[in-house]
Amino acid sequence: MARNDSAEAVKKSGKELLSDIFNKYGIIIILFLIAALMSVATGGTFLKPINLMNVIRQISFIGLIGIGVTVIIITTGIDLSSGSVLALASVVAATFAHPVKDAAGQYIDAVGQYPLIVPIFLGLAVGAIAGIINGLIIAYFELPPFIVTLGMMTAARGAAFLVTGGKPIGDFSDSFNYLGAGFFLGIPMPILLLLVMTIFTFIILTRTKFGRHIYALGGNEQAAIISGVNVKLIKIVVYGYASMLAGLAGISLAARIESGQPSAGLGFELDAIAAAVIGGTSQSTGGIGTVQGTIVGALIIGVINNGMTLMGVNSYWQQIVKAIIIVGAVLLDKRRRKS
Repeated sequence: MARNDSAEAVKKSGKELLSDIFNKYGIIIILFLIAALMSVATGGTFLKPINLMNVIRQISFIGLIGIGVTVIIITTGIDLSSGSVLALASVVAATFAHPVKDAAGQYIDAVGQYPLIVPIFLGLAVGAIAGIINGLIIAYFELPPFIVTLGMMTAARGAAFLVTGGKPIGDFSDSFNYLGAGFFLGIPMPILLLLVMTIFTFIILTRTKFGRHIYALGGNEQAAIISGVNVKLIKIVVYGYASMLAGLAGISLAARIESGQPSAGLGFELDAIAAAVIGGTSQSTGGIGTVQGTIVGALIIGVINNGMTLMGVNSYWQQIVKAIIIVGAVLLDKRRRKS
């Protein structure tokens, strides 16, 4: 009898150990399994260094937006405007990123009409302002974030088309193009920007009082208010920060494709939300989520998209597969919370 009890205890402890490992590292395990599957399906093409670099570069824009979306979802909010804010920031920055013209009216590629800081500042400022407007309305008028950011999504997209007259903006200075196509210490600039902002946001969430207040707000808003947390200020700052990151993504994307497009970023907000959810940020339970999980979630989306593209899978099927993964991630999260 004692031997059976001992065997049962060992079996139970083994299950608990596996459960703990999956809860902590399951998303990373899934990423490697999908990457291995894509490698086999593409005959090893997927794992070529140049392709892996392209995957990371491609998800860097979604990753930047996803970081901000993660912080918002932790507070039990949502942001549907990030794709449109990206477009608005990109065209505003692009407007001030042209090189100088010579006497004949030809562009001189090496020099910008304005210092590089000008288009960068304006792009970030446009993003931050849009987010602050979202936060102010949500905090002081207590309207649902879904409705407020849906309105901003429409307004920002319309503003982007007004700025450009519906046409793309090109002809950038070399210094501006460097933000999207350049390398620093061998690292593509979009990836470097993603890395820096991931670390910065990680530090804010895990090493600062403000970060603890963000999690407290998401866990129980009323309890946070009673504890003296300035909930309204946190909401304003969180939405402003998230939209500023969308603006940064817009600047980098415009420099990458050498064009400010008013139609840029369509659907990016949904991919960013998907990355956050896949990465473990819970929409049903506030106060839960990490930026590193979101980056892994973005990588999973990027790996699947890239792998299916290499296999020649129709883009419409890619959307269906992505939808299945999102729903599966939510179901997995719900089951894990119950266990």
